[in-house]
Amino acid sequence: MTTAAPAAALESAARRALDAVRDPELDEPITDLGFVAALEVSGRGEVLAELRLPTYFCAPNFAYLMVADAHDALRAVPGVAGVRVRLLDHFASEEINAGVAAGGDFTGAFPGLAEGDLADLRRTFRRKAHTACQERVARQLLRGGAAHEALVALTLGAVRGRVPEADLERLRRRRADLGLPDGPDAALLLDDDGRPVPLEGLPARLRFARTTRISIEGNSGWCRGLLGTRYGGEPGVPGEQGAPGRSGAPTEPEEQGAPSGRGRGEEPR
Repeated sequence: MTTAAPAAALESAARRALDAVRDPELDEPITDLGFVAALEVSGRGEVLAELRLPTYFCAPNFAYLMVADAHDALRAVPGVAGVRVRLLDHFASEEINAGVAAGGDFTGAFPGLAEGDLADLRRTFRRKAHTACQERVARQLLRGGAAHEALVALTLGAVRGRVPEADLERLRRRRADLGLPDGPDAALLLDDDGRPVPLEGLPARLRFARTTRISIEGNSGWCRGLLGTRYGGEPGVPGEQGAPGRSGAPTEPEEQGAPSGRGRGEEPR
């Protein structure tokens, strides 16, 4: 486009783009989690997004992933003339914001803290999300009376109508993210390498998957609680009381807790 789209329409499109950006660990939209503090679109089509996190010391690699994903999502919106994404109130905000704006990778922003880029970390998060999605679907089928023998024989197409379509679609998206089979003939239960889970390995796989799901859901609740304590307002509503640069200020860093894996520069789980 040679001219900027009308600001109101462009802002709506930008919000939809951020709706598609997911917390890499919690597998939920950053908008639902309340991580988008503000979104502004100028008449020239320039977009400014301000992001926030539950604690001052959330792991920088996780934070970098989120900011980079938000930047890429907004850049892809038709009519956007420029994008600026700012992470607020974080101990590494300056390095993260500068690195993402320059199109660099995590290693460039934090030399010596990591080898290579964040592809391996992103894939780990995606595998966990896929495992949790499989467990949600399998749990519903087991509660409906499905036996283990039937479960390992099911395909994605065969369970349509037996579980909520939203859960099935979410599982397919997680498969697509990992490059795993996601068509109707694909096995319902796959391991991390895309192999069907055998009957003898199913109990252990389900236990592991349940642990993964509970961990993700627990971290989600913990992060929402910390964010509410830090900023106030309602999660997912930019500009509510306590939003950075608005009517309130965050809690001082030393007063904040952090969920396991998202503390003072630790690797997220």
